[in-house]
Amino acid sequence: MQPLLHIALHFAAPFGVARRFYADNWKRAFFIMMATMLVDLDHLLAVPVYAPQRCSIGFRPLHSSWAIGIYVLLLMGRPTRLLGIGLLVHMELDGVDCAWIALE
Repeated sequence: MQPLLHIALHFAAPFGVARRFYADNWKRAFFIMMATMLVDLDHLLAVPVYAPQRCSIGFRPLHSSWAIGIYVLLLMGRPTRLLGIGLLVHMELDGVDCAWIALE
């Protein structure tokens, strides 16, 4: 997937979820889900930090299966639900990126 498209989707998907499911308070929902972009700080642990043909899922600690399991658990509590949604949307988009990389 093109890097700019990938980044755009990381903004568009949370925006769409916020507008569709949290219409009354969509700005708050959107900003909470955007805060989950901090999960990408684990890119700083990789060498090199950015490798366009490397899949994030399973390679970085905050993109691992155990971390994704925790993100699923965040869905269970109302106070943490938006964090869980934001993180899982992020992981799904990174997973789509991994699929695109595999096709190239």
